Amino acid sequence: IKDSATLTRDVLEQHFSDLKGTLKKLLDERLMSLLQEVDVIEQESIKPLDECQKLIEHGVSTADDLLREGESAVDGDVGQQNEKLCNFTKKALHIQLDSLPEVPSLVDVPCLSAQLDDCLLTILKNQIFRHGTVASRPPVQLEEFVEKPGGILVRWCKVDEDFIPQDYRLQYRKSTASHFEDVYVGSETEFMVLHIDPNVDYQFRVCARGDGRQEWSPWSVPQTGHTSLVPHEWTTGLEGYSLSSRRNIALRNDSQSCGVLYSKAPTYFCGQTLTFRQTVGQPDRRDSLGVCVEQRNGDDSLQRDKAVCISTNGAVFVNGKEMTNQLPAVTSGSTVTFDMEVVQLGPCSNEGGNFKLRVTISSNNREVVFDWVLDQCCGSLYFGCSFSYPGWKVLVF
Repeated sequence: IKDSATLTRDVLEQHFSDLKGTLKKLLDERLMSLLQEVDVIEQESIKPLDECQKLIEHGVSTADDLLREGESAVDGDVGQQNEKLCNFTKKALHIQLDSLPEVPSLVDVPCLSAQLDDCLLTILKNQIFRHGTVASRPPVQLEEFVEKPGGILVRWCKVDEDFIPQDYRLQYRKSTASHFEDVYVGSETEFMVLHIDPNVDYQFRVCARGDGRQEWSPWSVPQTGHTSLVPHEWTTGLEGYSLSSRRNIALRNDSQSCGVLYSKAPTYFCGQTLTFRQTVGQPDRRDSLGVCVEQRNGDDSLQRDKAVCISTNGAVFVNGKEMTNQLPAVTSGSTVTFDMEVVQLGPCSNEGGNFKLRVTISSNNREVVFDWVLDQCCGSLYFGCSFSYPGWKVLVF
């Protein structure tokens, strides 16, 4: 509680400090804009009045000069008077002393003022006092971590009954990292986080966005998850398949070579869920996705003994025999899952014995359940795939 309270105080103080700085900057910018408007109006309005004043002052000065010249003509002797009066008369006729420049009427002269609406303060006050909330707990919390080979299935749930979520946002980071990064944004309440290093702690947190809202809710309390299961990997070196850098994705390439691509090791254990997610290519009835007791070179499909699989057309095979129950055809982006639990019929020893696994295969929201009888105990199994045509891509986890 103390840590979250301290963090919340820091967030609030930083946010309002930034907000004050931004508001001051905006107000300063608005003030400068209005002052510039005043300058422009003043300069444009005063220019014709200045010109008019200059004309009037020039006319007054000219009239004053003429008046002094007339006084001088009157005060001189008779001979000079006639000449001066003649010059004075000529000059007076050429100067229009009875004309003035057009002066704008008072109503046409601008008179600047500032209109400042006090309701802005009321609006800002109402908005500020509604800005920000403090929540005692986030509306969503992390609920469960499920270990997967090379991954963690993260589940979360809504804890605020009044909150209507539109989207969720999941983040994670290694325990040694300083920053979280987005790993999922969407409407689901669980997500498989892949590329997880085994036996390394990761921190997770989740938040949500309310229906019709833009902002995200507060983050949930960070929780730590890890997986002790090594990631599933396809084996390297088979000519017909190209692998991703982590070897968890296999792509059927253009090579004419065919065969079954197996896992690097028997890393599938009973009690786990094995998942295949694929991008589809041209299907063939000999295509297969499934598990087997052992790797066997020379086969072109898992439709054989000591193996269970599903074909891309949805047919299910157990020890090479097709079952009457059938699943939907494999589609691009869909997942095929295998779940197995042990049902032992007889004593299990190193020499072998009756051994039964209850198998559930799911695809496109449908599933088949059957018992797979083996002549030996199997603590772990290989997985594999085979495709006749290029374009198929399979992610396993």
